[in-house]
Amino acid sequence: MRAIVWQGPNEMTVEEQPNPPDPGPGELILQPEAVGICGSEIEGYLGHMGNRTPPLVMGHEFAGTVIATGEGAQDLQGARVAVNPLSGCDECKLCRAGHTNLCLDRILVGVHVPGAFADFVKVRAADARRLPDDVSMRVGALMEPLANGVHAVRLAPPGAERTVVIGAGTIGLVTLQAALLDGLPHVATVERDETRRARAMTLGAHADGAEPGEADLVIDAVGAEATRQLGLTLLRPGGTLVCIGLASDDTTLGFHGVIRSQHRIQGSYAYTMPDFDQAYDWLTSGAANLGDDLEPVRPLEDGPEQFARLANGPPPPEFKVFLAGTA
Repeated sequence: MRAIVWQGPNEMTVEEQPNPPDPGPGELILQPEAVGICGSEIEGYLGHMGNRTPPLVMGHEFAGTVIATGEGAQDLQGARVAVNPLSGCDECKLCRAGHTNLCLDRILVGVHVPGAFADFVKVRAADARRLPDDVSMRVGALMEPLANGVHAVRLAPPGAERTVVIGAGTIGLVTLQAALLDGLPHVATVERDETRRARAMTLGAHADGAEPGEADLVIDAVGAEATRQLGLTLLRPGGTLVCIGLASDDTTLGFHGVIRSQHRIQGSYAYTMPDFDQAYDWLTSGAANLGDDLEPVRPLEDGPEQFARLANGPPPPEFKVFLAGTA
């Protein structure tokens, strides 16, 4: 099969790889038909993510068709599915408490095992969700990013009247949708790029509400030093900053202000299956609408060029770049 292989910082190739082994009990072989390029993968492509080791086939935002099944999963043969790529061991204390995303032995497709930027990918049947016939594969691939937004909103204390989402890239926009669908009454967006800001407005962002010291909740979907500092500036005393963006690792924050204002800084990593299922419900029902102008799926051969463009250029006009093979 063909796969996009990350060889190290700023280097990707499309090459022949062995097909995945036959599926074992509870496993599926999928032919991916839409695979989104995630911002964390761009950072990985640049060599900024220590959890990715080359050579690596990335790809964790995906949907496709089941072409082979293992024992116990035969009912999914031929099904169109979206996949939660993150799983825990299901046995440790964290997993038993429902925090599978924090399992020390967690597996993320495209990081710890080969991902979906390939003609075929192996996944757990338990992580697959059937797509209705009227839901496109591209929408199916957006369930993973939306699940991130669902999780971030659920980590915030209840009762926020004024919320600000910093950044209107993919994660910022899905977090905006999650906040609105969760019932938060006033959600504003801070975004420098005019195109991205306009898209946030069409999805329901309020035009005002990003004044210093007024927000009950700020969700930083960028993760740069400047945006983390901005998040604290926007918070009222006693407010919460949820950090989901991963643009930068090191950040210097003035903690006297954090302590004197009793600010809460909450990390948010990925999602659990209940978060993924909520994203699935919202997208398949049409409650979550991330725009009707999704880009067409590009072939795998375009992968290296698209990664280089996204890594080195200005913010792209597309909401999401999708790739897939044609096996």
